[in-house]
Amino acid sequence: MPSQSPRPARKAVIPVAGMGTRFLPATKAVPKELLPVVDRPALQYIVEEAARAGLPEVLMVTGRNKAAIEDFFDRVPELEAALEKKGDADRLAAVHASTEVAQVHFVRQGEAMGLGHAVLQAAAFVGEEPFAVLLGDDLIDERDHLLEHMLAVQAEHGGSVIALLDVGRENIDKYGAVAVEPGAHPVLDGDEVVTVTGLVEKPPVDEAPSSLAIIGRYVLAPEIFEVLRGTRPGRGGEIQLTDALATLVERGEPVHGVVFSGRRYDTGDRLDYLKAVIRLASERDDLGPPLRAWLQEFVADLPAEGASSSRRDGTRAPSGE
Repeated sequence: MPSQSPRPARKAVIPVAGMGTRFLPATKAVPKELLPVVDRPALQYIVEEAARAGLPEVLMVTGRNKAAIEDFFDRVPELEAALEKKGDADRLAAVHASTEVAQVHFVRQGEAMGLGHAVLQAAAFVGEEPFAVLLGDDLIDERDHLLEHMLAVQAEHGGSVIALLDVGRENIDKYGAVAVEPGAHPVLDGDEVVTVTGLVEKPPVDEAPSSLAIIGRYVLAPEIFEVLRGTRPGRGGEIQLTDALATLVERGEPVHGVVFSGRRYDTGDRLDYLKAVIRLASERDDLGPPLRAWLQEFVADLPAEGASSSRRDGTRAPSGE
């Protein structure tokens, strides 16, 4: 029988044990999740998203050399006292916001054996109730309500819910891909709800069941832990969450997808990270107007391909200099 979870989700799990090799050498000393996106770490955006969706308890699955993450979400009385003494109310409020956004807990993964293994470390924290998993490489714009939609679908249908994005068939081999049965479900603010009938991790393009990719948001039934314990290492020699979800589908457990139509910022790739910083900064009231004006000037002054006419200080050299 398909599982129905009588309790609403109240907890979120955020895996942060990755090594961040794509951002070396910066990540030798700074966890990738703490790299700033404008003036807040990417991880703070994720925790704030969980809190907005009504998930006040957050577990971070960490690894070695990630102690700075625990420090970031802890109080720093000396810093707070210094800011208060200076009368810097704005920065003091920002520091408080980072420590008060949610009740944050930590557990060590111990050995990097894949996303499924990281989620399994949350079993004792979660217990017998549905929970959300948020991956730190995907930032969802706070004006969009993907996680809220997923929680609503889970509350109505039970089982598990995954976030989906149409990435085009040419890109699907970089993601977990799904087969779906569309229709028979309402559309939530532009996000279509579909029934998932199959999942495969990073299939060859010509074997992908669709162009719908799994992105970094899940709402999972607690039955996932039992399945993960019996899931053997798959692609990359790791325990794949996608494989465990495929087992749930095969067992007849409900798995739904929410096809996201809003704004997503990818911070897992260097170029996309830079794009995310520029997009988010350009939309802020305090930074947006001067940044947009500078970007227009910068693009207009770009030299022709192969030429160089910029000084080291970023200003353009006059003709003939």
